[in-house]
Amino acid sequence: MSEEQAQQMMQQMQMLETYFADLSQREGTFMNIFREASAAIESIKALNLKSESDTLIPIGMGTYIPTKISTNNKIVLNIGAGVAVEKDFASAINYLEARLKEVEVALQDTSVKKQDAAARLEQGREQINQLMQSTMPPKSG
Repeated sequence: MSEEQAQQMMQQMQMLETYFADLSQREGTFMNIFREASAAIESIKALNLKSESDTLIPIGMGTYIPTKISTNNKIVLNIGAGVAVEKDFASAINYLEARLKEVEVALQDTSVKKQDAAARLEQGREQINQLMQSTMPPKSG
């Protein structure tokens, strides 16, 4: 293998490492969204059980205001692009569960791509190791 081919292989490895890091970051983001959506669903279900709840509202810098939530069975959902809609509890839960399924699919897809990238990285490392061993002069003892 020529020096030019070796450099090309190293560049491909760097690109793969960057891609793998991007996939890892994307996977973390999807996991955060998944946890947030799951928590929102559980919170809505809990609100549905009580007519009034005590809670704390964060106002910044670790400061909270105690307040009461009087449920009127309406939730305001941000649906993207700065648009929010009012939905009843059941519709809000359905919407969030649908989003949860989308995130699960994206998470699985990202995981498969990440495994593929990891396998290609390992294969590339093995090729580089073989190349380095073949170019080293034999040790004389």
